[in-house]
Amino acid sequence: MDEQDKKKVDDTWKNQVAKEKKEAHQNNAAYHEPTFEIFISSLGMQAMIAMGKLENPMTGKIDSNPEHARFLIDTLNIIKEKTKNNLTIQEETLLDDYLFNLRMMYVGNKKAT
Repeated sequence: MDEQDKKKVDDTWKNQVAKEKKEAHQNNAAYHEPTFEIFISSLGMQAMIAMGKLENPMTGKIDSNPEHARFLIDTLNIIKEKTKNNLTIQEETLLDDYLFNLRMMYVGNKKAT
């Protein structure tokens, strides 16, 4: 894809999102914007699901996939490294707390098996 096509897609995306946001506002409907906290929480929850700590919302069952849990924890660590000195105190605390708690859960699961 050349630069002109990329710009056209980007502009189309921006226009579509702006339209949806405006329509939601006019209809008093919720318009959920992503935040760093939501992103980190989403990855953390996925890791807890993979460790069997939470029910999988897709299946309604408790599943365990330690390899996927480890992958998600490692992904959160990469995010921590790549965003160093670029987060608010609240964002950094959230990320640190997730990493600590998920690592403790992961080690606890490994000891239990």
